[in-house]
Amino acid sequence: MEIPDDLRYTRDHEWLRVDGDEAVIGITAYAAEQLGDVVFVELPSAGRALESAEPFGVIESVKTASDLFAPAAGEVVAINDALGEKPELVNDDPYGDGWMVRVRLTDPSAAQEDSEQLMSADAYRQLVEAG
Repeated sequence: MEIPDDLRYTRDHEWLRVDGDEAVIGITAYAAEQLGDVVFVELPSAGRALESAEPFGVIESVKTASDLFAPAAGEVVAINDALGEKPELVNDDPYGDGWMVRVRLTDPSAAQEDSEQLMSADAYRQLVEAG
């Protein structure tokens, strides 16, 4: 299972790719696999402020519906509109075309792996392997 080394991860199986003072958020390949075929993704509007660990959307699959949780605080600057027409992108390419939102980080230093909330790829691998 793919777990890119350049991302940060949450225990709720979201990922965060930091790019300066902005970050892209999505769900991991593990989460997508556990959900099964994704059929709908509800995302917030651009301009919405997100608090770290708060729900920011919903992802629905043929099996279940799950909340999406923000891995870091910030303002939504873009959403992946393609997911409206092709929610299966989350399954097909969770770290690429299946991204969810881009946020302007409130505190970019809080998005580092040593923060309480986020894990390195190695730590996330251990979490997934532990079940």
